[in-house]
Amino acid sequence: MATVEECRAALRRLSEQFDEVDEETKAKHVVERTVSCRVPDLDVTFYGRIHHGGLESLDGDAARNHEADIRLTIASDDLVSLVDGRLDMARAVFTGRIKIEASFGDLLRLRRLL
Repeated sequence: MATVEECRAALRRLSEQFDEVDEETKAKHVVERTVSCRVPDLDVTFYGRIHHGGLESLDGDAARNHEADIRLTIASDDLVSLVDGRLDMARAVFTGRIKIEASFGDLLRLRRLL
């Protein structure tokens, strides 16, 4: 099981990867959305926001207990593996290792950005 700090570091790397997406793709597919990433084995939820400037502050904060537009649920080890490229997103979703709750349009946008 990965630690909260390892998950936080993985989410920072994900934010950096998001920043590498070309501006044309961002302009075409990014719509401002709030995001949560629940890691049940660590009993922590990270919150952030996707916008044209990037992926902002996916950090754990119990005080921000709100309903996000896009909600991910993933085990700590799977989160680290996904960001490191050792776990395929589509396969993880289809096998239930990642659960995503979002509108259909948001799912299509995410697929193009990740």
